[in-house]
Amino acid sequence: MTKKASMFGWVVCGLGALFYCYEYFLRVAPSVMTQELSQSFNISAAALGNLVAVYYYIYTPMQLPAGLLMDRFGPRRLLAIASLVCAIGSILFAAGGLHLAMLGRLMVGFGSAFAFVGTLRLAVSWLPPSRFAMVTGSVTTLGMLGAMGSDILIGRMLHTFSWQKITFISAIAGILIAAFIWMIIPEKKDKAVANAEQHTAVTFHQLFQEFIQLIKMRQLWLVGLVGCLFYLPISVFAELWGIPYLKQAHGFSNEAASRVISMIFLGEVFGGPLIGWIADRLNNRTLPIIVSSALAVVLISVVLYVPGLTVSSLCLLFFIIGMLCTGQNLVFPLACRMTEPRFAGTAMAITNMLVMLGGVVFQPVIGMFLELFSGKHIKGDLSVYTGSDFQSALIILPIALIITFITMFFIRDKKDIKIAASVALTDLDKKETALS
Repeated sequence: MTKKASMFGWVVCGLGALFYCYEYFLRVAPSVMTQELSQSFNISAAALGNLVAVYYYIYTPMQLPAGLLMDRFGPRRLLAIASLVCAIGSILFAAGGLHLAMLGRLMVGFGSAFAFVGTLRLAVSWLPPSRFAMVTGSVTTLGMLGAMGSDILIGRMLHTFSWQKITFISAIAGILIAAFIWMIIPEKKDKAVANAEQHTAVTFHQLFQEFIQLIKMRQLWLVGLVGCLFYLPISVFAELWGIPYLKQAHGFSNEAASRVISMIFLGEVFGGPLIGWIADRLNNRTLPIIVSSALAVVLISVVLYVPGLTVSSLCLLFFIIGMLCTGQNLVFPLACRMTEPRFAGTAMAITNMLVMLGGVVFQPVIGMFLELFSGKHIKGDLSVYTGSDFQSALIILPIALIITFITMFFIRDKKDIKIAASVALTDLDKKETALS
């Protein structure tokens, strides 16, 4: 590959990563607007949690078909269309009443489902394999920067603009990204597709059989449970309930609370590569998760239940919590080790679906707990809930991390799991050959 072609490959992958950054911006945006949204739609805390979680209702199940569609139609068209869908969804979110807003949020989740897998698909086509790990880390970092930008930028813009106008501006950004993807990324045949045409690899029957085998694996469910629970400080706290908690429990302004929460995402930017490097050096994925989850339990408990914390101390605590929570990323290599390389994508897709279920389930559950523990069911005003109400509802977070810590002692990071899966698949291949 020439230097010019390599540089253009980075430009192509950069456009995909830009879309991932944009979709993460949209994913986190409602957390900065909780009070404004509850007032505009005149909804309770539980209804607000449900409105925001609609994103995950479609994002989570779309993870599996998104990869298959990328293989069939290529990333250029799908990423451009997905960016447009996100933009249209943003317009609908701010254009009308609650039902239209839910439809808009659903569209944003649908379009966002293609961002990460589409960017990695571009990397397969346009960059050498030796750069794939770097692309994965860089894309994740850009996603966290998008989340930080959402917290900080929207927190400041709310002083000047309404949340509706901010959402419309973000829709324009999505339209521009779609145009750039469509005009700059060529319609090039994917290398992986070409290889698949030359070599008969995995039949649909084999893929389905592997899917059934993976679903039956207790270890994979445990790995998915760990990923789901360890991700809750991000998917539930940082992406929705963290800012209203800081405003009520510590009396922070919306801008100050947004700045503090953004430190979680900054911690993830630095923590992801660091914990991955440690796991590779130790040749062990379970120990870093055990240690990081144990430390995260302590720090999240300090954040929730120690009074009088300053903005500076909370920024530091959230930065460290963000670093520790990147231990959740190690569930994906754990899942890969449970099957053959040719089926690793299926294992990771199943794991990622389980991870994303945390946002689906627990974002609205926290709102329901707020109403349950406070005895208040008030629409349009989150300020009626006290810091104590939030502390009671958010007890889910340390409990989830404790369960994560305990569950890790039942997960094996050994090749014997993979060997057992390989034996089962070999038997399936023999049966299929005999039938044919």
